[in-house]
Amino acid sequence: MRSGVTIDAACDLPHDFLLQHGITLLPITVTVDGETFMDDRSPAETRRFIERKLGHRNHEAKTASCSAEAVERLFLDKLVLHYDCVFCLTITATRSAINDNVHRASYRILMGYREARSAIGATGPFMMRIIDTRNIFAGAAPAVFEATRMIAQGHAPAAVRARLAYVADNSYGYMLPRDLYYLRARAKKKNDRSVGWLSAALGSALDVKPLLRCYRGDTGPVGKVRGFESGAKALLAYTARQVREGLLVPAVCLSYGGDLSILGQLPGYTELRDACAATGVTLLEAPMSITGMINVGEGALTVGFATRQHKADF
Repeated sequence: MRSGVTIDAACDLPHDFLLQHGITLLPITVTVDGETFMDDRSPAETRRFIERKLGHRNHEAKTASCSAEAVERLFLDKLVLHYDCVFCLTITATRSAINDNVHRASYRILMGYREARSAIGATGPFMMRIIDTRNIFAGAAPAVFEATRMIAQGHAPAAVRARLAYVADNSYGYMLPRDLYYLRARAKKKNDRSVGWLSAALGSALDVKPLLRCYRGDTGPVGKVRGFESGAKALLAYTARQVREGLLVPAVCLSYGGDLSILGQLPGYTELRDACAATGVTLLEAPMSITGMINVGEGALTVGFATRQHKADF
């Protein structure tokens, strides 16, 4: 059985990883001050956005998830012709309409795939499995990584689906923002109360940053730090400790809203890199999606890994 993976563009993973595993992207359309970007994790498009310096508070921006009709066309025109089963992983349904769009498209896809496949002489049924990673940005990476690993090992679709649901329930996505005013302004437009006005004001005056966590679809602060550098050190050291204690999926993903070379300069990065090397854990480094930078601001750091339920300790 030929199995494939599809993700939406807000799942932060390296471009090389996506190419290596033949992962198909569900793009997101981003409009900033009338200028349109196609967020499909293309390095060139991401670089164009960063160079334009559009992830700042004085810009008007909106995003549009891949529509149900576009998902249907992608599957019937391409994916049902190349695969017998496709695992479609999305960021948490509490933050995006993409999961709902994929579900709505799935009914028409499953009704129409036979005609498309018969035209190329393909026999047998087509299966589509939709997985809500229950996380955002780098926090969606563990489930995607596990999907590619299990498919490569030849596991049956039922086993892959069950495992991915378990990983999604135990995935943690942490974020350290740079600009709280920008984050709050974007959150307000989405009626999101994760970061209040008082926190933003204090952060600006005292350089106090919240450490935010997404877990099982819920996002909120789990700690505060003084300054971005100190916050990065605390977050990366915390992640290194989780790596040494053992993860459910042997991968950690870092994403950054800007030039990736900055990651290696952050306090705590070397400790995390060494912990991953010592334990056989893959350290993935990805630029934050354009969608992510629009919603949380440039310069934000996110970390994703899967481990057993625990209390955040910062």
